[in-house]
Amino acid sequence: MKVERTNNKRKSLPPKLIIKLGKFVWVTLWHMMMSKLAPRNTSGEYIRPSSYFRKFVRIEVDSQYQAVANRYSLIVGMGCPWAHRTLVVRALKGLEKILQVTVVSPSPIEGGWIFNQDYVGCRTLAELYQLAEAGYTGRCTVPVLWDNQTKTIVNNESAEVIVMLNSEFNEFAQNPTLDLYPKELKQKIDDWNDLIYTSVNNGVYRCGFAQTQEAYDKVCNELFTTLDKIEDVLSSNRYLCGNTVTLADVRLFTTLFRFDSVYYGLFKCNRRRIKDYQNLSAYLRDLYQLPGVADTCDVESVKQDYYGNLFPLNPGGIIPLGPDMAYLYEPHDRDRSYTRSVGLYK
Repeated sequence: MKVERTNNKRKSLPPKLIIKLGKFVWVTLWHMMMSKLAPRNTSGEYIRPSSYFRKFVRIEVDSQYQAVANRYSLIVGMGCPWAHRTLVVRALKGLEKILQVTVVSPSPIEGGWIFNQDYVGCRTLAELYQLAEAGYTGRCTVPVLWDNQTKTIVNNESAEVIVMLNSEFNEFAQNPTLDLYPKELKQKIDDWNDLIYTSVNNGVYRCGFAQTQEAYDKVCNELFTTLDKIEDVLSSNRYLCGNTVTLADVRLFTTLFRFDSVYYGLFKCNRRRIKDYQNLSAYLRDLYQLPGVADTCDVESVKQDYYGNLFPLNPGGIIPLGPDMAYLYEPHDRDRSYTRSVGLYK
């Protein structure tokens, strides 16, 4: 008796169709996730939302938020460049003894910042924002300048917090004569801040979060045009505004520190590394080697926070081993006359 064999092999979809279907599904999901992570305009360009809490700590006795030792705390994420600014100014001014730091870490599962240890009864940063203002529905970001007395958020805009730390706590600072925002340089500092914020600080995010090729091309060219301009200025100036370190340098530093390890690869800012610039790389080393600044820098947390938590940009969550940041300790060969005069170098 002849037995017919049946072919039980299942027919597979043509590879081309599988690829097209997979790409369609992934791109659709990617746009959905990016719309939550990074709001965009009609051209696909990332638009950063504004900060919400914008009150100011002042020296005056009649101020609602008076500058008092140990009244305020900084809440920061070690990977965040905006929070990092506040840590750098805190270190340069010598405010460590009177301004406590509390660290939060990003949770990709919960989609927000989590306290490493419960803080004022809160487990998440979102809960802290709710404590500060019941019913708050906005973004819960770091840094946060927290008032321990009134249990509220004074300010969550890093550009304003660093101005306060520079000027309002001199009575308690170990380096009270160091002025990072002097009157005679205010306009120059503000001009640099406007350019650097748009093209560099936020520029790297506009590259990484761009959702069209046109949006990416535009901002990437803008970013490197600005870096080239800064490289040229630093050929004759030690710092952005001359031989005086200012808040403009602080605001640029925290982006430069992250550039080669995160923005160059993950955010597609890969036309050139900071290490490849003669003046910018030496300038980065100069700032990094100012007393206390290196202690605020945690490259492993930076890589973990970006590569491990920005799922739409790195779905596999694999964290790169490099780059080697040891070069930041190499001599920078830039004039030290200013820093000696204010006692920043021993």
